[in-house]
Amino acid sequence: MRKYNRAEKQLRLERTDTKYIATAEIQLTYADTDMMGIIYHGNYVKFLELGRSALIAEAGFNYLEMEQLGYYAPVYNLEITYKKPIRFGERVFVKTWIEENKRSRTVYGFEIVKGIENVETCAIGTTTHIVVHGKNFRPVPFNKAFPEWFQKYEEIKKR
Repeated sequence: MRKYNRAEKQLRLERTDTKYIATAEIQLTYADTDMMGIIYHGNYVKFLELGRSALIAEAGFNYLEMEQLGYYAPVYNLEITYKKPIRFGERVFVKTWIEENKRSRTVYGFEIVKGIENVETCAIGTTTHIVVHGKNFRPVPFNKAFPEWFQKYEEIKKR
């Protein structure tokens, strides 16, 4: 498990008046750039998944354990709005929170930002996930399959 310094710990899971926000630093590589020298737009989907994974871990759960129990949480919907370009070498973070938590779906909210002192929003978005049984991929109620996980999301979701 990665060790975090004091400033990074502050970024990781913060409580605001409306929601918990998990923050993860994105490690950019030169291969993430396009011909214009900016981060290729398709890579942002990976960044959202990095944020979702960080939030799940910060909430005390493990997606791999969900799979081992025979369930998956595939993406049902994805939306991204690009605000500013990101260039290789910039410090970039993805902030993630629970936008909506229903028995049939969870909506994760995201903000991708660059900078530490002069923070700029580069993209915002959401992903909607449903829980399905691995054998037949039929939806199952999140609150029935994983009641503790569902309850934790209820506690930390956007108000």
